[in-house]
Amino acid sequence: MKQNNKTHILFRYGLITIAFIVFGVFVMIKLFKTTVIDAGKWNERARQTLSKVDTISPERGNILASNGNILACNLKVYDIKVDLRHDKIKKLRVVPWAKIDSLADSLDRYYPRVSNLNQHPDTFAKYSWHTRLKREFEKDPEKRNRALRFAQKKTLEDYEKIRSFPFLKDFKGKGSRIPLYKEARNIRMYPYGRMAYRSIGRVNENSKTGQIHGYSGLEKDLDTLLYGHWGLAKKVALTNGITNWVTQAPVRGFDIHTTIDIDLQDMLEEELQHILKESGSDWGTAILMEVKTGEIKAISNIERLDDGSYGEALNRAVLPFEPGSVMKPISLMVAFEDGLVKSVNDMVDCSPFQKTTDPHGSGPKNMKQVIEQSSNTGIARVIFRGYANAPERWHERLSGLGFFEPIRSGIAGECTPRIRKLTAKDGRGNNITMTARHLDLARQAYGYNTELPPLFTLSVYNALANDGKYVRPHLVKSLIDETGRDSILPIQYIRDSICSAKTARMVRECIREVVWGEHGTARAVRDDRVEIAGKTGTAFPVENGVYNKAKRRYAFAGFFPYDRPQYSCMVLILGNAGNSANRTSGQVMKNMAVKMYSRGLLNNASTYTAKLADSKPIVSASTDGSHSKVATAIGAPKIKRVKAAEGSAEGTVPNVIGYDVRSAVKLLEARGLNVRISGSGQVVAQSIPAGSALRKGEMIKLHLKI
Repeated sequence: MKQNNKTHILFRYGLITIAFIVFGVFVMIKLFKTTVIDAGKWNERARQTLSKVDTISPERGNILASNGNILACNLKVYDIKVDLRHDKIKKLRVVPWAKIDSLADSLDRYYPRVSNLNQHPDTFAKYSWHTRLKREFEKDPEKRNRALRFAQKKTLEDYEKIRSFPFLKDFKGKGSRIPLYKEARNIRMYPYGRMAYRSIGRVNENSKTGQIHGYSGLEKDLDTLLYGHWGLAKKVALTNGITNWVTQAPVRGFDIHTTIDIDLQDMLEEELQHILKESGSDWGTAILMEVKTGEIKAISNIERLDDGSYGEALNRAVLPFEPGSVMKPISLMVAFEDGLVKSVNDMVDCSPFQKTTDPHGSGPKNMKQVIEQSSNTGIARVIFRGYANAPERWHERLSGLGFFEPIRSGIAGECTPRIRKLTAKDGRGNNITMTARHLDLARQAYGYNTELPPLFTLSVYNALANDGKYVRPHLVKSLIDETGRDSILPIQYIRDSICSAKTARMVRECIREVVWGEHGTARAVRDDRVEIAGKTGTAFPVENGVYNKAKRRYAFAGFFPYDRPQYSCMVLILGNAGNSANRTSGQVMKNMAVKMYSRGLLNNASTYTAKLADSKPIVSASTDGSHSKVATAIGAPKIKRVKAAEGSAEGTVPNVIGYDVRSAVKLLEARGLNVRISGSGQVVAQSIPAGSALRKGEMIKLHLKI
């Protein structure tokens, strides 16, 4: 028996030995084939793999406001998904429907698939997570979704929150050991929402390359600076495999420090939108610029949207429009420089001329009166003194001033003025009569038959306010590299001067009369606190080649304070005929100047408390109990308390009208609402009416006024 067992053991041992020998021979043959016979093929494959160079995307730079606040930045967010074919889910013998229902409840509350989930039973039945998860778990485990997305563009806090939901919290471990996972991606974030939307711009991602580039505004115009430089990585062989080895690190894009002042931007948007609503106008554009530096402090483009509301839209600040009478001070500037008139008291005949009459009378007027009363015939006759014999020289004269050169402000879509050169022949070689050329010259002198972008018009008015120094309007103040080094850009000039300081002073005198003269066309712009000087202009819009006389564009361009100009401003509004620049665009500039004065921004003391001693102050509404202390501290004899009586029940939007901003925000955020604020002072309006059904996470806008 022992002998038989020994025989069997030796036999088995022999079989195992033979198997190992055969396996060893096979390995040796394979090794010989790989290292000798196929060596060239494998070496070439290794060479190709190790010679590959991958690119590393750089981090895009931020866009900053003048005070350093972030206007645009990068943010890493996560798409949170679940793998329903994960081993730990497939191993479940029975589907735990109770836990899955609890998971669906949590997802419906915090991460609903649609925003109005609970408004209608049919909506809930179709889009609830109950329906979605039930459909998945009823499938064969091998056919379930491996990437069911619970939420997108969320933070790590959201990931941890979802991981703590019922059913998911039962799975212990990290990374691939649990079915829940996250996919990171970078998005471009704009903390101030649509403020200065068209000027800041936006980006998009190339679906093929994954590169993110700007397609509008500063994001587009400064894309090469913001984008940075690619890094390089090559493949290297390590003991545990092949990995990337960085040979050239990516260079982060520059941070762009802009000239935008957040407070002034907010004020300008508020004032422009207010006037547009009040006048029922179609759209408006406004630009506020610092006189000495050319820094654009605020720029707003608002138009009426399809639903009747107003919002930031097309950037018309850089598009050409027929300027109307805002062209007249520019023409007068040229006349002073050319010696066609020598002082503001020089007279000109304003009788009918070149098929044009003066609505303010045809008698002689001096230069102040020509601008004050916006005389078409007066300014046309002055320009004819120098250019009637050779109308084409008018275009050449403007060209010498830099009229047809790009401003390069940093705003995407920027256009140059369009003024036709009045030559004796057209583009086809046909003769043009002197009569026709004279008619066009007269119209160009007073702002018709020509197109100027509002930003360009403002640049000339700014030069007049700046004693003729023709600074370049710009949105970029400095560039900050990845080391934090700040490269401040010097003030640039379109021309060292567009006119002499004497000419600028005389034109300013004439422009002042438009607001402060007895017959000025902008008398409603007067305000004793800030002396504003500016010129009105109106023009019919051209539609399908003809003037639409049911609409008019209302322009106002000027500067303030008059004696020492600090800011220049241009406002252009398209509204119904029958209104005026005096009551529309002029009011935007007036309101801005008064608000800036009241805040002490015009080298003056703030007037917020100027009349405190003569008035009876009232403490603003608040939810805390500090009224008596505040009243005692400021000597207020009265305390006004506004309570949210209506709509304050749980589950409804509270009434915060009359509240101070701190208390209003505190109350609304406690109810789960997101709050956006415009203006300053107390709450005077809220976008969601008090008493409305409360939907957590919804945005409510509060409008504040002092």
